[in-house]
Amino acid sequence: MKIFLAEDERILRVSLADELRDAGHEVFEFSQADSVLPKIREEIPDLLITDIRMPGIDGLELTEKVKAIAPDTIVVVMTAYTSVDTAIKALKLGAYDYLSKPFRNEEILHLTQRVAELRDIKQDNKRLQSQISQQFDFSSFGGENQQIKKIFELIKSVAHSNASVLITGETGTGKEMLANIIHYNSKRLNKPFVKVSCAILAREVFESELFGHEKGSFTGADKSRKGRFETADKGTIYLDDIDDVPLELQVKLLRVLQEQEVEPVGTTQAVNVDVRVIASTKYDLKALIKQGKFRDDLFYRLNVIPIHIPPLRERKDDIRLLAKRFLNEFSHGQNLDIEPSTYSVLENYAWPGNVRELRNLMERLALTAKGDKIGPEDIPAEFLRPDNMISELDETDQWDLEKVIADTEIKLLQAAMAKSGGNKTRASRLLKIPLSTFRTKAEKYNLDLS
Repeated sequence: MKIFLAEDERILRVSLADELRDAGHEVFEFSQADSVLPKIREEIPDLLITDIRMPGIDGLELTEKVKAIAPDTIVVVMTAYTSVDTAIKALKLGAYDYLSKPFRNEEILHLTQRVAELRDIKQDNKRLQSQISQQFDFSSFGGENQQIKKIFELIKSVAHSNASVLITGETGTGKEMLANIIHYNSKRLNKPFVKVSCAILAREVFESELFGHEKGSFTGADKSRKGRFETADKGTIYLDDIDDVPLELQVKLLRVLQEQEVEPVGTTQAVNVDVRVIASTKYDLKALIKQGKFRDDLFYRLNVIPIHIPPLRERKDDIRLLAKRFLNEFSHGQNLDIEPSTYSVLENYAWPGNVRELRNLMERLALTAKGDKIGPEDIPAEFLRPDNMISELDETDQWDLEKVIADTEIKLLQAAMAKSGGNKTRASRLLKIPLSTFRTKAEKYNLDLS
């Protein structure tokens, strides 16, 4: 570590500095506190060790000034004039620890080891926070699609509120990603973010998992345990697949949302919690209410901020942006790009797995790419099957056999050209038809396949 040592007693200062240097630290010595401040404005130390009583400003005033200039610098104060009041004041001013003279050098070396560990934890936390901020920045869910732009504007306006959010959408559309963005752009971002998959929790342990339990409340409860809501106190809880909450427990969940308190299993003593709730589902909860499978009062309590994420097949204008983003994520420094003709294959695919499926495909292509371009020939065969292509037929057109055949043939001709890299001969072979037939059909539909 880089250590600043402020001590007016020369013998102690030199002796302590030598010990710290022998331990591998870079040490700067100061005989008075006043000379520390100009230096700390030039370079920030990891640790400042300062005596309390020194000429000029004392160690307490130095602590206060240093923490104002360099809040991440850890401060340890030492003094021969031990008093509880001085120790408390030093800690209130931001000191990490307090040493009474005389002390053995082993004590200060042990302390610096703990400081180094604390510094590493802080640096790791900063890196993690930076990564999270980048990963869950508002723009990470942005796109060109108008529906996505509206969602983008909505979450920007509601992220800092405490209102419950209900996210709906098909599997793979990015419901959990959106929940992350909301939490990490809220005022609760430094508090717990607890995720619960309601679909995988067994009915027998559901109540205990959400609300906690007291020791002995049921067989196997050998100790008391906090539930997910209590663990998420002051933060956010994300309830994925909210439709899977057993009907008999939905009233208890409703009470938590209304009263902001939980009742652990085995006790009637309520525990106050301050939790923001984000829930998600791939089902139509209004339909489940009509079927008697979901409580309408719980639905309205959750549905304060409703957000519906459209499936990828309805936001084809985002496919290029997302495909390029995912390819960059998995290319690990390689200069990989996507050929324009490849996009037509991607845009004609139905994407039953939505954004998650596109992300998985880009990871696969990044690993299997033979050159620096992803061409149509690199796309797996299953993405070209007619039953996987997007059907844009409405309810009237779907009974028009000739139109169905024509639309299917057009999609197949375009996909075959994309797959073959624009080579008509290879495209006709791919479709197992003569080249002359391929040309005739292209002319019939006025397709420019040049």
